[in-house]
Amino acid sequence: MWQILKRLDIHYKRARSYIHSPDPHYDEKVLLIKTCLEQTRKAPERFVFLYQDECHYYRQPTLASAYALKGTKQPLARKRYGGNPSMGIIGCLNAITGQTTYEQHRRIGIDQIVGFHRTLGKVYPQAEQIYLVQDNSPIHFHSNVLVHLQPQNWRFTPTLPHNWPSQPTVEPTQPQLPIQILMLPTYASWLNPIEKLWRWLKQTVIHLHGFADNWEQLKQQVAAFLDQFLQGSKDLLRYTGLWHG
Repeated sequence: MWQILKRLDIHYKRARSYIHSPDPHYDEKVLLIKTCLEQTRKAPERFVFLYQDECHYYRQPTLASAYALKGTKQPLARKRYGGNPSMGIIGCLNAITGQTTYEQHRRIGIDQIVGFHRTLGKVYPQAEQIYLVQDNSPIHFHSNVLVHLQPQNWRFTPTLPHNWPSQPTVEPTQPQLPIQILMLPTYASWLNPIEKLWRWLKQTVIHLHGFADNWEQLKQQVAAFLDQFLQGSKDLLRYTGLWHG
């Protein structure tokens, strides 16, 4: 049997997770994102194009493969007794420069997202328009989030819980932030390059980390990793597939 498989060039391979986006507007959303990105490339002094996402990590180290001496001894994910608190990161990746902007919070809710939008306004004060590519998490489209942004020119209606208010219950930021949200197709995380930054972070810092007994030190290590991209990075653009040199 193995000789037949070899002649047919059939190999035994590990499977990978896969899902096809069910979004009926997939092509339209992808085209809109590409159009706005190209607009930004042509006039970066006027426009800013950011990929945004949230990521969480935990006090206890996560398992991963690592190098070790031959034999039965294995790499260890050294854990501690007690709880396993988490920390959330909300961040953006500039598709043109590789600049990252991020904040760490114990939880990420409406207040944290609004605060992060205000941070983006301070980081890019001269931007005529900030394009913000996001997934379809309902909290991104809560009325108390959108009230602080300029009116949105959506071609697609986000799906929200029925019990959420249709009108904001807070006063808007004045002036409203020049942020225009671009929706990713549903279940299409591969279209968001910042996901690769989170993978790099986890591979470098989170997996098998040795800080289970020092929660503050782990958070500092995460910050140190992300801080290296605060001024932009061609290496990060290459890693995420955004470099057009």
